Amino acid sequence: MLRQFLMPSLRGLAFATVPAVVVTLGCSPSEPAKDAPQAVEVEEVAAPAEDAEPRSEEDAADQAKAAVDAAKEEADRVIDAAKETVETAVDAATDKVEELKDTAADAAANAADAAADAAASAADAAQEAAEKVQDAAAGNEPATTDGAATSDADAEAIATLQAAVLDGSAMAAEVVQLGDPSLTAGVPGAGPITLEQIDAWLADPKNHIELMPELPLGLATGANQITGIDTNPLTRAKIELGRQLYFDTRLSKDSTVSCASCHNPAEGYAAHTQFGVGVNGQEGGRNSPVSYNRILSGPQFWDGRVDSLEAQAVGPIANPIEMGFTHEGVVARLAEIPVYKRQFDAIFGEVTIDRVGQAIATFERSIVTAPSPWDYYEALLPFEALDEEDIADDEDLAAKYAMLTAAAEANPMSDSAKRGRDIFFTEKGNCTACHVGANLADEKYHNLGVGMEKDEPDVGRFAVTGDEKDMGAFKTPTVRNVALTAPYMHDGSQQTLEEVVEWYNKGGHPNPHLSDKVKPLNLTDEEKADLVEFMKACTGPFPSVETSRLPSES
Repeated sequence: MLRQFLMPSLRGLAFATVPAVVVTLGCSPSEPAKDAPQAVEVEEVAAPAEDAEPRSEEDAADQAKAAVDAAKEEADRVIDAAKETVETAVDAATDKVEELKDTAADAAANAADAAADAAASAADAAQEAAEKVQDAAAGNEPATTDGAATSDADAEAIATLQAAVLDGSAMAAEVVQLGDPSLTAGVPGAGPITLEQIDAWLADPKNHIELMPELPLGLATGANQITGIDTNPLTRAKIELGRQLYFDTRLSKDSTVSCASCHNPAEGYAAHTQFGVGVNGQEGGRNSPVSYNRILSGPQFWDGRVDSLEAQAVGPIANPIEMGFTHEGVVARLAEIPVYKRQFDAIFGEVTIDRVGQAIATFERSIVTAPSPWDYYEALLPFEALDEEDIADDEDLAAKYAMLTAAAEANPMSDSAKRGRDIFFTEKGNCTACHVGANLADEKYHNLGVGMEKDEPDVGRFAVTGDEKDMGAFKTPTVRNVALTAPYMHDGSQQTLEEVVEWYNKGGHPNPHLSDKVKPLNLTDEEKADLVEFMKACTGPFPSVETSRLPSES
């Protein structure tokens, strides 16, 4: 059959030359891939010359057969070469896949090893602290915390609590949603916290389980921005210790000022004064920043001069204008208060200023804003593209839609706020040049011209970096719950959101270092009002927090 097929064709091409055929696998014609298999070249098959004439039918048949055999032989060679090339390419690809799998496995193993090492280190530290306390209880050596002696009874109690800490740390991490009121409800009971109450609290291993935080609707899109818990894990015991410290005026020299004095839950975790007010009524030079949603924030203060929430938490203690104490002084005072000492010994094995910072930072990371009207509105937008039947056919989707619809109806967003949203998220308002992400803050520093008309303006970030571009630049605050935190700007110079919008609308105050993101907006009065309404719609509830139950003096 092959002969019958080829014979007419061969006769028609009897005096032609079959051109070379090149087969290239795994690369484009214009640019061969790196390490690609080499091209397979098919040699030319010579046909009879044009002037050759077959001597007879038999000779012609023999000649045709020879041509067919040669063509078949060459085709077999090409096929074999192509197969070999393909096999080589497949082998190379397989090797690469295995290499990538090995690399990924190694990376996963390394990450697991690092996590295991961290957990082992924490367990070892806790075990070491427990052994020290046990030794003290056995009379082998005195257990001390910053010079404070531990009695045999105390040492025995602490050893028991350290065992609870070890039990809790050995348990699987617990997933919790931040904002859960149980995290900040305080130690059960009423009145000042007693030693017996704190012992019962600390003896429960569940209070020492590491918590894996989830963020509420809206903030949840920023889960990859969670900061600080890798080196300072959350536990209920640490949150509670931090809560007590946050609201305790005994952290200040004259016992009149606490963290909450300038970052008050009743005032949006800020203060409704232009500047922070410290011991003896002294005023600082900047407005009090908010202390919520800090779990999504790295460097702290308006100028970002410290790199962690832990460092920020202890800074005001030694500031002569704010709390007016010393770090050594506050550590010694806390070590003399039995309930505090017991908690530090059980949780950390010591009372130090670094441990104070870790506890306060842990509490602050638990304070987040719950969903706002805008969050519910935004979450419903994707459903507009779906038919009601499509939603109804999916049980989970239908349940989610019903929940969001009910929440949006209970927390409505006005038409004005919706228009303001469109201004906020477009070039018309240009707000997202700085207010972006889940927390509506870029965590960067910008010169808005605020205060730059003064003879000696606050240089802001420049004092930290010495970089001229940072002159007069301050950290972007969050828009979430901003309606609760007046006055505004780093110097508290603007009393209302209307003033803030007007400032941006005019393009800030011209100065050589004005951010290129600040330009006149030319908004109408209605558009400015709509923008304010949108910012108000970004207000969500804070978690309920116990503010008054603190350790007793004895």
